Amino acid sequence: RLISLCGEPVSRCLGGADRQAWVLPPRRCCSCHGAVAVSSPRTMNHLSLLLLVASSSSALKVLVTGAGGRTGKLVFQQLKESASFAPVGLVRSKKAVKALRKVGGADDAEIVRADVTDGAALAAAMAGCDSVVLCTSAVPQILPFSIAKVLFKKVVLRRAEPGRPKFKFARGGTPEEVDWLGAKLQIDAAKAAGVKRFVFVSSMGGTQPDNFLNSIGKSDEDGSGGDILLWKRKAERYLISSGLEYTILHPGGLVDKPAGARELTVGVDDELLGQTFRQVPRADVARVCCAALTEPAAADLSLDLASRPEGEGAVTDSPGSLFASLGGKSCDYSTVLDDPPSIFATG
Repeated sequence: RLISLCGEPVSRCLGGADRQAWVLPPRRCCSCHGAVAVSSPRTMNHLSLLLLVASSSSALKVLVTGAGGRTGKLVFQQLKESASFAPVGLVRSKKAVKALRKVGGADDAEIVRADVTDGAALAAAMAGCDSVVLCTSAVPQILPFSIAKVLFKKVVLRRAEPGRPKFKFARGGTPEEVDWLGAKLQIDAAKAAGVKRFVFVSSMGGTQPDNFLNSIGKSDEDGSGGDILLWKRKAERYLISSGLEYTILHPGGLVDKPAGARELTVGVDDELLGQTFRQVPRADVARVCCAALTEPAAADLSLDLASRPEGEGAVTDSPGSLFASLGGKSCDYSTVLDDPPSIFATG
């Protein structure tokens, strides 16, 4: 149990004989910010995280990779709004640097410009970090001519199934390079830097090789260049085997809606894909990421995340409570699929 010097409790119990834990509530500490007396069977790693958060002078240094993206930017913003965190955003381009300064309110000391495929740059960026939130992902580019073909088939030929537009990934930005090799380098760098917790923002659908998202960017010749969910899944398995303390999030369809206005739902093994509604606001994904950094119940947990339509259910005020609501369940990685075709394969 954690008690502040002023006598006010600064934590709540998740209970459970095999998973007793004490965690800080959303406001994290009473006004005294004093020392705490501790009695809990949790690990010293959890204790160090709690003590860092409880002290106003010891903010957790968190590296947010992919901080120039829409989700990563929100994670950075929300961390920056809390005195308990000292975020650093890792971005790839000059454009992303400018955007993070403008939208995220970051100064030069809070931004690192680097490529996630550059191991040396990652090592330098993670030096001294307590935690990492991985928000990097390969981003497909739509082929304009393919849109014209679909519209022609739909409007002129009036076909019932006009097909889908085609996409490609930029050179150096394929799922294999970003979502597998880039994620692997981030995990290795985090382990070498002594990072205490690694939060991995992935995607729902990793158990489905035939998911539509895996077809994006695939070569018609050898099938390489796509399979984004499968490469992410491989990186998740690598993180689990790394020995790092982790939380893996699989959001459903990401939408740009306000945070804190919906009931959030959690599950495992893509079971939420069976729901008719499986969207989730990016801003709520960011809230769950921030909660995962200090929530003991989030340790070594892989889960799926969605929401109910706004106006349905009870709004989730405390995202940290979602982890314990799974009752110990976590995504199953015992089934290992074959690697997708590699872009580096030689005939």
